[in-house]
Amino acid sequence: MSTREGNRRLRIARAFSTILVLLIVAIQIYPLVWVVLASLKTPAEFAGGNPFALPREPTFDNFGRAWEMADLPRYIGNSFVVTVASNVFIVLLGMMAAYAIQVLRFRWSNAVMGLFVVGLVVPVQVALVPLFINYARVGLLDTYQAMIVPLVGFSLPISVYLFASFFQYVPHETYEAASLDGAGPYRVFFKITMPLSVNTIITVVFVNTIFIWNDFIFANTFVLSEQLRTIPLGLQNYMGAMGSVDWTATFAAVCVTVTPVLLAFLALNRAIIYGIEGGGSKG
Repeated sequence: MSTREGNRRLRIARAFSTILVLLIVAIQIYPLVWVVLASLKTPAEFAGGNPFALPREPTFDNFGRAWEMADLPRYIGNSFVVTVASNVFIVLLGMMAAYAIQVLRFRWSNAVMGLFVVGLVVPVQVALVPLFINYARVGLLDTYQAMIVPLVGFSLPISVYLFASFFQYVPHETYEAASLDGAGPYRVFFKITMPLSVNTIITVVFVNTIFIWNDFIFANTFVLSEQLRTIPLGLQNYMGAMGSVDWTATFAAVCVTVTPVLLAFLALNRAIIYGIEGGGSKG
């Protein structure tokens, strides 16, 4: 094969890859763009016009109406509390479990890691009825803990896997040098392991934040009062009598609630990508 022919095939392959990537990006971004455009339309224009057309007279009245129709700040605050608390436990427990499995190494470490991997395929629905019964017995229904505990439990497998995969590529001499200097396992964990794992921590937090921030099934099952409603539950309040929905206000509320996650991703995307490459792909 000539050099010219090889270069031509390489250009074609690159062009095909570029087109494929752009197509995937367009498919992923289009729903969000559509929601933003719909939130800028008047209710009459959205109901009577082409839903895929650009707004003729953009308006921000929908955002004010969305703020008035439901207690949006309370929903955002509840989601924030659940997300932060869950991520704290996920990071601490996930890192400690991975540290024990991959660094300290004990007799059944491989078997324990296998159990965590199996946990990746367990559906959350299997735990709803047992958890509801147990929560009712101990008085945990309609509390933050009722949402945080299952969210932490079902997020631990992927978190332990990512941390263990990262620890596998940390030179063991680092831990040996710290031990020779008199550092115990806890000091090594907090002074060496945690600083080295910053990118993986950011990745684990962001991946789990998407799952926790958008959780509906646990909140809908264990939350009974209006005061503890999170964002997914709160969006139900935009449904009126006879199932009627103020769609433009709903889309405006969706734009407001997804903004924190999007801003976090834009700010931390490099660390997230590095953490995935340094953890999950090497595992």
